[in-house]
Formats: sequence, C-alpha cells, structure tokens
Amino acid sequence: MKKINLKRIIALFVIFLNLAISLYTLWTPGTIITNGKHDKGQNGIWIQHGWLGHHSWFKKYKKAPSKFRDKENMLSLQRDLQKHNIKYIYPHLCPTDFQGHISKVDHEQTKNFLKVFNDFKVMPWVGGVLGEHCFPESKKWRKTFIESVIILLESHPSFSGIHLNIEPLPSGNKSLLVLLDELKLAMPTKTLSVAAYPPPTLWHPYKEVHWEKEYFKEVSRRVDQLVPMMYDTGIKLPKFYQKLMTDWSHEVLQWSGNTEILLGIPAYNDYGVHYHDPKVENISNALAGIHSFLNQHSKLPDNYSGISIYCEWQMTEGKWQTLNDSFLKKRQK
Repeated sequence: MKKINLKRIIALFVIFLNLAISLYTLWTPGTIITNGKHDKGQNGIWIQHGWLGHHSWFKKYKKAPSKFRDKENMLSLQRDLQKHNIKYIYPHLCPTDFQGHISKVDHEQTKNFLKVFNDFKVMPWVGGVLGEHCFPESKKWRKTFIESVIILLESHPSFSGIHLNIEPLPSGNKSLLVLLDELKLAMPTKTLSVAAYPPPTLWHPYKEVHWEKEYFKEVSRRVDQLVPMMYDTGIKLPKFYQKLMTDWSHEVLQWSGNTEILLGIPAYNDYGVHYHDPKVENISNALAGIHSFLNQHSKLPDNYSGISIYCEWQMTEGKWQTLNDSFLKKRQK
C-alpha cells in the first residue's frame, strides 16, 4: 500500500481553494441598474402594528402610542413612502387569537390613518403562527376569522383588502386553499393578498417554508396578489443569494399566471440567527438578483408590479438611499 503524501494533498487543496476563490471573484450573477427601469411605482412595504393597533396592544407590550398617534409622524411616514414609490401598505394586525379573531384596531386612529394614506392601497396584515394562532383546517376557526375580517372591512371601507400571512405553511396544505376560497367569496370586491413562500431550493431545504410549483399555482389562482418572502435562506455568501433571487424571480413570476406579484426583499437586521445574515440578505443584493432576471426581458412581465420591503421599522436613511440608487425611478422635479 502506498503511503499518503500529505504535502501533495495540502498542495492540491490550496490549488483547488484558490481556483474556487478566483471563480467566485469573477462570477457576476447580479446586475446593477440605476435608471429605475424596473420600478413601476407600485411597490409595497410591511409596517408596524402601532399605526392601527388598539390601546391594549400598547399596554401589553409596554409601548407608548404617542409616536403612532401624532399626525405629523403619520404625515412624515406618508411623505417617505410616497417619495419612495410605495403604493401598497401592509399594517401589522397579527396574530389572531386561537378562536380566529384578528387583532383589534383603534377605530379613531384607523380613520385618521386612512385619511392620511388615502392615495395608497392599505391592506391589514393578518394571520399568525400555524397551529398556535391559525387553524385553517377548522371550519369553526375559518368562520370566525372570516367574520372578523369582514367586520373590519365594513367598519373601514377605505381598506383595499387584506394581506394574509400564516407561518410556517408547508406546500400542499389544502386547508389554506379552502380558507382562500371562502375569503374571496366573502370579500369579492376587495383585494386578497397573500405573503407567499418562495420555491424550493437546495440552499434552504426546509419544506415548511417553500411552495412547490403546483401548489404555488393553486394559491395564485385563488388570490389577487402574491408577495413572496424572498429571504431567511441562511445563505452566507452574497453572490449565491443574488443568484437565488434571480432564479426565484423567474419562477414565481412564471408560476403565478395573471396574479399580481410584488417581490419581497429584506431590509431587517436579525443578527446572530442561522436563517439570516444582513450582510448577505439585504436590499442591495436582493435587487441585484431581481435586476438580473428582469434585465433579460425587453418588456417587464405583465404580472410584475414591483418589490415589497420587509420592513418599515428597520428602514434607515442609508437603506432608503440604497433603494433610491439601486431601484427607484427618479421623480420629475
């Protein structure tokens, strides 16, 4: 038996490593676009609970309502969102209780908010954790949930619809499809938007947070708008995330038929968790991947409306500037 030549193995490993680093350095999966050609001016954003929340929420979480109740703060938010071409707003109203009632709103504040944001499409973000707050397999839970949604929409008809977010939600869950059918039947004139899951990927092999092609199609046929959450991948290298965003953009726009799509991008900083690295999953890298796909087309896909930002409460001046430089169509002065 021949002796293992350790020096040779180390030398080969170093050569392979240097080759891999060189290939990664030369690889450009993302595309930088600064002329705003992929911005339709119909982007979305997820915003804080406090903008609509009932006083009981502030009491429970020991938060002061003054920031959210001050009209000048609402106007400041309105100007920020308008300036950055946001059209769809998803104010947090999660979670439901275990019976299916959605979180309470402060009705006076909600009226004031909707007056300030009358030029936007405001859709309360409702739902919660599957098996803890949300039980779509239960006919009784679905009935209570839908009745709760309808009461809110009838109390505040200026809402454009609702934005449903149930997590986690494995591909193939038939109870969700039943819930969507019943919701759409109950609110035929309102928009039914869903925070969707991205396609499966080897980079993140967790079935409970990815939807297979046929299931994605089943959901899209039942709703008016899908907002795929294109983050929490656990990827540690920026270019691999850019490539995944390119692939996901292609897949979700192809799979969704005529249903409106907003591509959900990350702007949050969950440090120290395995599923998200803000140095990788951020506005810049997400947009580079999206641009790479969209730039392959002379005409933007008809069902593509733009991007949606998660989330408003972690946006900074620097992040708004990145969005402005890397995506937004410049407004005429």
